Amino acid sequence: MAEPLLIPADAAQRLLAAANGDAALLYLYLLQNRPLADAQTALRMTQARYDLSCATLQQLGLWPQEARAHLDASQAPVYTEQDVIRETRTSREFEAITGETQRRLGRVLSNEELKILLSIYRYLGLPGEVISILVNYCIQRQRSRGISRMPSLRSIEKEAYYWADHGIDTMEQAAVYMQNQLLRQSQLGKIRELFGLTGRRLTPGEEQYILTWLSWGFGEQEIGLAYEKTCMATGGLKWPYCNSILRSWHEQGFTTLSQIESGDRAPQRSYAGAKLSQGVQQHNDTLSDFQLAAIDRMLNNKED
Repeated sequence: MAEPLLIPADAAQRLLAAANGDAALLYLYLLQNRPLADAQTALRMTQARYDLSCATLQQLGLWPQEARAHLDASQAPVYTEQDVIRETRTSREFEAITGETQRRLGRVLSNEELKILLSIYRYLGLPGEVISILVNYCIQRQRSRGISRMPSLRSIEKEAYYWADHGIDTMEQAAVYMQNQLLRQSQLGKIRELFGLTGRRLTPGEEQYILTWLSWGFGEQEIGLAYEKTCMATGGLKWPYCNSILRSWHEQGFTTLSQIESGDRAPQRSYAGAKLSQGVQQHNDTLSDFQLAAIDRMLNNKED
């Protein structure tokens, strides 16, 4: 009889949150220490499905990765205007990147901005298709945060360094990362509205609280219930108190409303029953000899 396959709880929650069946199947395959070279054939996946599954597991932190050396911006080559002109004339890909970036940002890039773009392309080594997704992602991220202006090339460069450091250098990895991050931004926006914080942006600490709750597998309804309990108990939104409620549910393995409601009721009844049994006689309890004697004395005193 084969031994059961044990999946770490944290990995299971990440896979459920991603809702990607191919990625879950590939994770199970890797969990059995089977050869990676045979995975695509064994799982009968097309190349596109397999690449997306690999990229999803990488974004979820469930893919074995070698340590990568972080690229230092201070060590990047200093590109000149002549470098930009030469690259544009000799590389159709860079020429296409420049045109696509200008079209998406809605303006002509300055010489300094073109140098930054060349650094992303040459020094960081990101392919043209990845840079296209990168620029689109930075624009969508601005919009999801309620910022109408286009991102600067410096902010795009900063995100490009993050991608390069984390190995996001294929179209599949970039697409999965963009999808996951924009979904997360959308969820942050919904929770912010739920908490009545529409007049301002979330602070980094507040954002981290929500991201942690989402990583535990909670959705808007479960977080909303914790928020309601927090307000009822404290009179308003207290982030540490709300976090303690959700952490308690997480540690007990509750992730859905039905689990939370049924799990919360049992301890409350047990606690109430324990309190009552300490000082109040219940109607269906058997009276002890001591209690019967006390009642008899009370009745005799009244008759006197």
